[in-house]
Amino acid sequence: MGDERPDPSTPTIPPPPSAGAPLLLRPRREPFEYGLLPIPKLIFSDGTLTLGTLRDKLLGLSSPCPGSVDALALAEALQISADLARLVLDTLASVLPSGTQDPAGTADVYDLVLFLYIQSYKRLLPKAHKDSAAVADVWPSTSAFDGYFSALLPIQLVRSNSRRSMHSQADEEAHQLSYLQKHMANILNLLAESVEGEGDESMVLTSERFEHLGFLIQICEKGGEEIPLRQAPPFFSNSDPDMPAVPVSAVQVHDWLLQNIAASLEHTAEKVPVKENGPVNTSDLDVSMTDACMSHARTQSSSSLSGTTVHNNATYSRSQTFVEGFSKASVVKQACDIKGHSVKVLNCHDSVIYVLSPLKYATVYGCSDTTIVLGAIGKAVRVEHCERVQVITAAKRICIANCRECVFFLGVNQQPLILGDNHKLQVASYNTFYSQLEEHMAQVGIDATINRWNEPLVLGMVDPHDSLSHPAGVCDVQAESATCLDPDQFSDFLIPKWFGVESPGSTKYNPFPLPEIYKASEKKNNSIVCDIQQAIRDAQLEESRKREMACALHVHFKDWLYASGNIRQLYCLQGD
Repeated sequence: MGDERPDPSTPTIPPPPSAGAPLLLRPRREPFEYGLLPIPKLIFSDGTLTLGTLRDKLLGLSSPCPGSVDALALAEALQISADLARLVLDTLASVLPSGTQDPAGTADVYDLVLFLYIQSYKRLLPKAHKDSAAVADVWPSTSAFDGYFSALLPIQLVRSNSRRSMHSQADEEAHQLSYLQKHMANILNLLAESVEGEGDESMVLTSERFEHLGFLIQICEKGGEEIPLRQAPPFFSNSDPDMPAVPVSAVQVHDWLLQNIAASLEHTAEKVPVKENGPVNTSDLDVSMTDACMSHARTQSSSSLSGTTVHNNATYSRSQTFVEGFSKASVVKQACDIKGHSVKVLNCHDSVIYVLSPLKYATVYGCSDTTIVLGAIGKAVRVEHCERVQVITAAKRICIANCRECVFFLGVNQQPLILGDNHKLQVASYNTFYSQLEEHMAQVGIDATINRWNEPLVLGMVDPHDSLSHPAGVCDVQAESATCLDPDQFSDFLIPKWFGVESPGSTKYNPFPLPEIYKASEKKNNSIVCDIQQAIRDAQLEESRKREMACALHVHFKDWLYASGNIRQLYCLQGD
């Protein structure tokens, strides 16, 4: 009769939401932002006809792990190369909510068919930058590429234009949610199983199959608290945890999902005002913007630490860090400054951006003449519509699309993926470090002994997931690959030591071994510097002449700081 304390060995199950509690259903951004591949054989326009057959075929294969598929089986089933099949499985693993890929390199068949289904998704049409005056100031009206562009097909010219801004997060999520609304019946059909019965009762979903929807959607209460997927619907949430849940009619699940999607779109439209720059052209979209609700503006709040603008989605309280719109500035974001597990560096010009943090995802979009250092990225990096940028990153994988005259210093565990309309890209081995780098790499699972920086995988020039009409045959044109940076142009990039706290376990060297061609170049450059220093020390000069030489060196170094723009870094970073 006394106080009864709960048994600590008994798992705590979160209470289901109350029957009347309003729910918000939102798309998982990652599959749509990092999981789309421009491979025509992965895009099926017949709904579930082909994918349903593929699902049954893969489930029927004998496998050490029932219900899973490896690269060889997938290559045979889709009639693609083993390399492309591995790319599919690696990409799927990078956007799964569950974390790391199966060590055996396999994927769950139901996750795979959902991944293949959304390859039919089309992104919102690209838009012009909202501040044309600012763009004119940053992007010169004439370019060395103008003559090159005149020879391109019209579609290539559109794809090459980097002078654009990214749609707001609310725009994109509304579009993704409307895509799911339109296609949810087919998606559930791929997860459901047939049972004896007639009409609507012949297809049912178990709670285990229902949880595969966690690949595409998340559910939370209006207060922002995320709810485990199985706990959200009333037909699974009240099941006895010690007993398997009773399968539910797929029609009932579909009705419940559509009801919550409609409520979520309505809630978004009420909370976020219409953007000032007008409606988006809806031609050739898979989901019209009428379905996708109206355009939405982001609310903004500023981070005082580094001057970086952080945008929070006010509707969903889904925080991620944005570094946006900087020109002629140096910006530092460390782990303590980051909100969420992803960062987006957008429309920065003539700047140096440091993001020294362990993250899952990173996007660099619409930047020019900028150096961007990304710490340790455990899932995927995407760099798109950039000109003359240097990107330095340690990452699991990277995708580069529609970039010009960019250099990438990479420590990557998977092949760099290159697609779209690129021109004069160069790649080189990773060339920097900071005190917490190895700690951050361990947190997100990056292996410094594997670096595939010089093995780019090149796909098509045209992305079938955009919403533009493509001339016949253009989709088969392969993108321009990247070349290896000349060893004479390779040098280490030094990150100021005051960005990190030194400790006995601090990283003191580049953890990625340098290839011999770059190691020899580095040794030669160091030798030249040492010879110059020795020559200066050995010079038999009077004190007055030594002072004159020191003054001349100081003047020339100062001139270099101003000419290169590095003087701005000193002023910016001293003020942080």
